[in-house]
Amino acid sequence: QVQLVESGGGLVQTGGSLRVSCVASVRIFSNYAKGWFRQAPGKEREFVAAIDGSGDRIDYHDSVKGRFTISRDNAKNTVYLQMNGLKPEDTAVYYCAARSGPLRSTLVEAYEYWGQGTQVTVSS
Repeated sequence: QVQLVESGGGLVQTGGSLRVSCVASVRIFSNYAKGWFRQAPGKEREFVAAIDGSGDRIDYHDSVKGRFTISRDNAKNTVYLQMNGLKPEDTAVYYCAARSGPLRSTLVEAYEYWGQGTQVTVSS
């Protein structure tokens, strides 16, 4: 069983930055692709960013390209999402997700394991 624990959310003003982190309880971290998703009130969960097992291949949703950066430290079993240039529309609960195998995916249904989520609020 894989457990994911996110941290680092909070309240920030428009244009500010936050970094959210996700620690996974797995033996071989690189065997799992990771993703970040978000869900705003009244909306479906949506893809934000994904990274493969080695960290060589990355995808971003168009709305965050150039502002967000996903990275992973396999030695620390941790995946990060650095968020710069935050906008009010980025306000949501951010979820870390993991899927067995090294290949990343942008689909919610492709991920087997989910964290509890961390709230990110951007004030205007």
